Amino acid sequence: MVHFASRNIKGDIDVAVSEQDGLRSLHLGDNMTQSTMRIAAPNDLELIYTQCMMSFLLFRAVPDHVLIIGLGGGSLVKFIYHQMPQTKITAIELNQQVITVAQKFFELPKEGERFEVILADGGTYIANNPHGTDILIVDGFDDDCQIPSLCSEDFYNQARQVLNKDGILIVNLLSRDKHLNKYLRRIEACFNGHVTAMLSEVRGNLIVFAFKHGPAKLAWKTLRNHAKALEKEYALPFPDFVAKLKKYHSGNGNYLVI
Repeated sequence: MVHFASRNIKGDIDVAVSEQDGLRSLHLGDNMTQSTMRIAAPNDLELIYTQCMMSFLLFRAVPDHVLIIGLGGGSLVKFIYHQMPQTKITAIELNQQVITVAQKFFELPKEGERFEVILADGGTYIANNPHGTDILIVDGFDDDCQIPSLCSEDFYNQARQVLNKDGILIVNLLSRDKHLNKYLRRIEACFNGHVTAMLSEVRGNLIVFAFKHGPAKLAWKTLRNHAKALEKEYALPFPDFVAKLKKYHSGNGNYLVI
């Protein structure tokens, strides 16, 4: 494992890169794996939770713009960049070393008309840049904990404001986080209950989808048929994502029924 001396705009944090069995991983803080790339297929989504985050395509057509808070190794950036050529991407990252490592070791696309990466705190950025985006993805951790500025009531309110009319907020949470229910209540309140979620794996990441105005009501059969078409287009297991959504709904009556 190669370690890099690093200091982000909020303080010190350890950044490291490891390789094993054809996989290259980015670690932040206490060896937490933030991103993993298969060296032979650098633009694929290797980690299940990142695959699950693409489930926004079940509810919305290919977006014009995606705003991502938390660059990591750039897995989502690369997938969207190469699979959705009409989509522009803005990534916000508060650690310059993470940006440098992503560029050097994880084949991050070069910045240009379709992609830019901005060194900034995500909460501060959306507060100061209220222009709209179609999809807002939040994947920000510090030593296995949610970054406080990215899970406050103010942040979720600002996130709703920055979304376009049919925009979706996607948040990566840890199902084992002792504050999970508090974060979920905040998201539900800020998005008027237009929220659904899925567990990526047992005791794994909980991926939350919050809709600015709520999706059109969909039957599960319609959603499964749409998932089959998306699976063919993007080579991701969208039917499994629908099953995860339905399984999570069955035990969480407060969530959006689709």
